[in-house]
Amino acid sequence: MYAIIKTGGKQYKVFPGEVIKVERLSGEKGDAISFSEVLLVKKDDDTIEIGRPVVEGAVVSGKILKQGKGKKILVFKKKRRKDFSKLYGHRQPFTEVMIEEIKA
Repeated sequence: MYAIIKTGGKQYKVFPGEVIKVERLSGEKGDAISFSEVLLVKKDDDTIEIGRPVVEGAVVSGKILKQGKGKKILVFKKKRRKDFSKLYGHRQPFTEVMIEEIKA
């Protein structure tokens, strides 16, 4: 069984017991979280429910494992012949979630 959920403007294919990194969500370590924007559910008996736009009554529940920041990326901007250059870094915040259950 798996589901496709939407969170943080992105879509994720999730299985029960899987750990995923999503865009920063509010909550502390150990808090329960549920995703109600379920776009597709494939059950064990090979039936597929496709939402228009979401599957009615489907919920994916999980637990927050960690709040953190990703690796630093460097952004360099330069305009030639104008004596302009700029370098700065960015670390994207994320939430690590363990998927516990898919209810369809």
